[in-house]
Amino acid sequence: MYPDVQLLIDGVWRGASNGAKLSVVNPASGDVNGTVAHATRDDLDQALEAAQKGFRVWRKVSAYERSKVMRKAAQLLRDRSDTIATYMTMEQGKPIGEAKMEVMASADIIEWFAEEGRRTYGRVVPARAEGIYQLVIKEPVGPVAAFTPWNFPINQVVRKLSGAVATGCSIIVKAPEETPASPAELLRCFVDAGVPHGVVNLVYGIPAEISEYLIPHPVIRKISFTGSTAIGKQLSALAGLHMKRATMELGGHAPAIVFDDADVDIASKLLAGAKFRNAGQVCVSPTRFLVQEGLYKKFVENFVAHSKALKVGEGLDASTQMGPLANPRRVAAMEGLIADAVQHGGKVQTGGKRIGNKGNFFEPTVLTDVPLDAKVQNDEPFGPLAIISPFKTFDDVVAEANRLPFGLASYAYTRSAKTANLIAAEVEAGMMSINHHGLALPEIPFGGIKDSGYGSEGGSEALEGYLNTKMVSQAGL
Repeated sequence: MYPDVQLLIDGVWRGASNGAKLSVVNPASGDVNGTVAHATRDDLDQALEAAQKGFRVWRKVSAYERSKVMRKAAQLLRDRSDTIATYMTMEQGKPIGEAKMEVMASADIIEWFAEEGRRTYGRVVPARAEGIYQLVIKEPVGPVAAFTPWNFPINQVVRKLSGAVATGCSIIVKAPEETPASPAELLRCFVDAGVPHGVVNLVYGIPAEISEYLIPHPVIRKISFTGSTAIGKQLSALAGLHMKRATMELGGHAPAIVFDDADVDIASKLLAGAKFRNAGQVCVSPTRFLVQEGLYKKFVENFVAHSKALKVGEGLDASTQMGPLANPRRVAAMEGLIADAVQHGGKVQTGGKRIGNKGNFFEPTVLTDVPLDAKVQNDEPFGPLAIISPFKTFDDVVAEANRLPFGLASYAYTRSAKTANLIAAEVEAGMMSINHHGLALPEIPFGGIKDSGYGSEGGSEALEGYLNTKMVSQAGL
């Protein structure tokens, strides 16, 4: 039932011009699901031409009419959610329930951008002389090149796609080759909803080759990338060389701070659920658990118990709570980080090993007593691996939370309003959630600072990256 995934160029679903294909592997079994078309330079040129043509048409469509098309696309996504979620689980590995939630949440994102796109207001600036009008106008920036990762195959595409379409831009999406079918079905919803040919385009291929060609190309006026900090810096530098506007949503290493006055049962339960969602392959996943000394022992006991209770298995099994890692690279990365931590004196409280020899299954893992010079304390684990460390004072935990160059998500638990206000002010991060997990809703900003990138992919701020500001000063003759 898994499709052979094609390119979308100028409204036509088609294979690569030379017939090239890549295999798509099921991370739970290691079996080949199907294939995905591998775009050539000629295919990219055709996509660029289509995006340029699509932009000329779409920018003249009113925000009101664009909104109606997007709302139809959102409904189509909901109607097809069962099939699309199945594709996602087959190619990415996450439990079918998580996949279905991702699809349904993405439909909400489309609707929110559809409505917010109708509110990209300009303004009138009072003039200094009679008979002069000073207008501030918002205009679409132009064709967009978007690059997305495999951990959330639809969610990472839909924010970029919706931001572009809502503001009147066209877009070329370079979606992940490892998880191609679900993002292809997302774009199919937009095509079937009536988006004109060329407005939305989809390509797959070798990421470095595609980015190095699309980003400098004069047709492209805006870049949006989600992925690792190292690659993001390279692409940001390339965009800067050509004066291209860029949004970068990069890696993190999120501190999760638990103060002595927190409800330890709630904190451990919610944080464990957040840690092992999507097998920890989440940019905003809590990774460094910093627990004040009075609660440390109890928190570790609770967290380990939650970790041991998780059912790890094939994602299409409805009882599975954590699926496999998305690819063998993540298994090797987990093994390397854990071995290094143990070599430095860290202790494995639970997990730490691959499960079986079929697929990419890995045990939910909890480490304690890991010194700061271990790799896992400095490099984003991006897997089902939690590091729990004690702290003494408020100043101590702020220093540790801010020690790394990352600044994406952060979390804190406390019953004190004073402590909550202070920690929110002191931690250097683009997002903080206190006493619950309230990130990534369509209507609120989503993005980081420092080495975690810049720009937002949520809230009204997300639309700014797709809009130029033009000032018009007009006097009567």
